[in-house]
Amino acid sequence: MMKAPSLVLLWGVLWLCCWAAEAEYMAYKDPKKPMNARIKDLMGRMTLAEKLGQMTQLERQNATAEIMREYSIGSVLSGGGSVPRPQASTQDWINMFNDFQNGSLSSRLGIPMIYGIDAVHGHNNVYKATIFPHNVGLGATRQVIHSYNEIIL
Repeated sequence: MMKAPSLVLLWGVLWLCCWAAEAEYMAYKDPKKPMNARIKDLMGRMTLAEKLGQMTQLERQNATAEIMREYSIGSVLSGGGSVPRPQASTQDWINMFNDFQNGSLSSRLGIPMIYGIDAVHGHNNVYKATIFPHNVGLGATRQVIHSYNEIIL
């Protein structure tokens, strides 16, 4: 005769197996499927509101995990000087990004967001980060042009 904990465990395993068998197959999440099949499956599942949300980009200051989840927002941008807090560390940026991404992944279809940073100098919004010159500034040093001419000639 089985003991009570064993019966509970057995029942739990059976329930999990039945639940997994009933879970809906989502081709768009299957990396083994061809890309076109995955896209067609995803587009067929999306509502008009979700499609509009995926074409929307919010400025970081207006984004929250709840907004990302509720409206299926496709991307977030940190414009010049847009930081999670004054003197934001790399960990502050990681925590902020993860919060937004977790919101996106918890949406109905679990579509990840794209995060953009207006950072032509490098990501100088991170406190004490290295700031690089613009490419035009690098070109003005004639080092890039000199190396380019050596390759051509």
